[in-house]
Amino acid sequence: MKLSAALMIALAVLIAVVPPLTECLREGKTMALANGQSAPMRCHWTALASIATAIPLFVVGGMQWFSKRKENRRSLSLLGAVLGAIVIALPTALIGVCAHPDATCNLIMRPALIFMGALAIGVNLVSLVATERRPEQLA
Repeated sequence: MKLSAALMIALAVLIAVVPPLTECLREGKTMALANGQSAPMRCHWTALASIATAIPLFVVGGMQWFSKRKENRRSLSLLGAVLGAIVIALPTALIGVCAHPDATCNLIMRPALIFMGALAIGVNLVSLVATERRPEQLA
């Protein structure tokens, strides 16, 4: 259980750090508006949303680290898997990334978030199965 909790904490940190480092705004690219002003592209908002998703994922990992009851571990594993699915949905279905196929967000951010979200789902599902097979521990 401690291994899956440590993996969740590490994934949460990566989910919070990688997208802001790979967004187009960091490279100075913005979207030109009709009135002449500029606005951040979609990848900027995906990066901010990934930070907002990484925070509860980090908390889930921390709670998994200290959790001893089977029901709590089960609930935290399910919550972690749902948050992993949200991480995948951010660049694919919810917000998206830039339309240009050679943009850094398309080459790095999107695949990284999909991979880390899938890894979070996998770790939490393995943790859920391990929780169901392990006998109850009384603290």
